[in-house]
Amino acid sequence: MSQAAAAPVLEAASGYRNMQQLIQLRWIAVIGQITTIATATLLLGIHLPVADMLRVLACLIGFNIFSHLRWHEQRVVDNKQLFLALLVDVFSLTAQLYLSGGMSNPFVFLYMLQVILAAVLLQPWSSWTIVAITGVCAVLLAAFAKPLNLPLDYAEGMASLYVEGIFISFIVNAALLVVFITRITRNVRTGDAALADLRQRAAEEEHIVRMGLLASGAAHELGTPLATLAVILGDWRRMPEFKKNPELLAELAEMQAQIARCKAIVSGILMSAGEARGESSVKTTIKVFLDELVAEWRASRTLVQFEYSNGIEHDVAVVSDSTLKQMIANVLDNALEASPHWLRLEASQAGDELVIEVLDAGPGFAPGMLREFGKPYQSTKGQPGRGLGLFLVVNVARTLGGSVAASNRDVHNGRGGAAVKVTLPMSAIALETPHGQ
Repeated sequence: MSQAAAAPVLEAASGYRNMQQLIQLRWIAVIGQITTIATATLLLGIHLPVADMLRVLACLIGFNIFSHLRWHEQRVVDNKQLFLALLVDVFSLTAQLYLSGGMSNPFVFLYMLQVILAAVLLQPWSSWTIVAITGVCAVLLAAFAKPLNLPLDYAEGMASLYVEGIFISFIVNAALLVVFITRITRNVRTGDAALADLRQRAAEEEHIVRMGLLASGAAHELGTPLATLAVILGDWRRMPEFKKNPELLAELAEMQAQIARCKAIVSGILMSAGEARGESSVKTTIKVFLDELVAEWRASRTLVQFEYSNGIEHDVAVVSDSTLKQMIANVLDNALEASPHWLRLEASQAGDELVIEVLDAGPGFAPGMLREFGKPYQSTKGQPGRGLGLFLVVNVARTLGGSVAASNRDVHNGRGGAAVKVTLPMSAIALETPHGQ
């Protein structure tokens, strides 16, 4: 998914999480209103139209249950839906304030909670609309609501019911703002982090495309000189001067083998780029594919000791894929450079996943490399332009829906070194699912 296409999806996911916060806040409002009504009427003796206030409360509860059920099924929430949800909260608060003293009710300052939430959650036009609506509601309350019969005895300090109400309103506002703004900010940070990750992936994919184009062009250009060299070497083998010299014939044979390897590499590059040079895809199984890959890789490298363990129990039909082959070869080549004396490749199956682990006895990964594992140009070789092998491995695995993990082996095993584990879903490489075997 491209960055442009993913941004609305991330915004909708963030909107869903914010809607859940509003639903939770509404339940707290329901509990707070019930507590306030009971305290005012039963303990403080304030006369309130309890029946009408409970009807408003019942409507708010019904709306919140409806919201919970709807957003449990549908998880895409946009700015308009958040705006309408906040409007319901504003109108519910206005109705309760109208029934309980209007502007003389200390809890009128809860309007600020709605305004601040709108400023954080909504687009600018929606936030300003909430400001205008709450302002109109306050004016209507001042004009039409019947004030509470409370003595305005400010001189009594905290002994005054009105001052106590303002204090409680302040504490409630402050506590709810801290709790929910913190949660909403966390949602925003999560969305920003996901978008940053998408941008990073887009940059990496663009880098891979450029490298692929460069490799494909180079492969095309190399095809002709390699073919020319192959013809010249073939002619040399038939010349009397070379036929009479076994040493030269042996060197010619080695040169032809290396040119054949170069041509195979060129063919692999072109096949990965979708330009196969006449080679057809071959149906095989994952066990045979790995066995042949290891045999081919082992035959063309110089290595003192190489251990291979194929522990796959349920064989799966696959198409011999050059990209997957090159990915595994890259892991082996990186391990070979670090540990030319000993390598081990283990293939196994964990559930519906293929697990390939390459172990070496080299110096291992530096802590900084482990933190930046999979990013381009992270290499221990100290040479410019190196470190692309594992970068390509990580991106190929991610494209197939898998993952790559790197770690340093326990020094107590007698070898030390590094371990790179590639995990791929069988469904991504199989001709048919494992259940169909």
